[in-house]
Amino acid sequence: MKTKRIESNQRLCQAAVHGNTVYLTGQVGNPGQSVKEQTQTILASVDRLLEAAGSNKANVLQATIWLADIADFGQMNEAWDAWVDQSSPPARSTSEARMTSPDYRVEITVIAALADQT
Repeated sequence: MKTKRIESNQRLCQAAVHGNTVYLTGQVGNPGQSVKEQTQTILASVDRLLEAAGSNKANVLQATIWLADIADFGQMNEAWDAWVDQSSPPARSTSEARMTSPDYRVEITVIAALADQT
């Protein structure tokens, strides 16, 4: 079974499709944005990558969210709740973690099924 890689370089790819499953690498927002704005930017990237892979947010199976400060949970959830397909929300985990740069306050990765597999 061949793996399709989307937006790859020598270190990583932004998305990989294997079988009927889409795996996204961790997405981050832009430095200087609020937590809510970073989350909105991230979710726009998730939408774009899922579309390129042949899927969409209704097919997200699992989301893992890391926050630089768990006190920002509410701000992140404001953006998440406006984005998530409420008729088919994914399994989700959220935790606090030290980020690769203090400019990043949120990182999100998802696993999804291909659109015609739900």
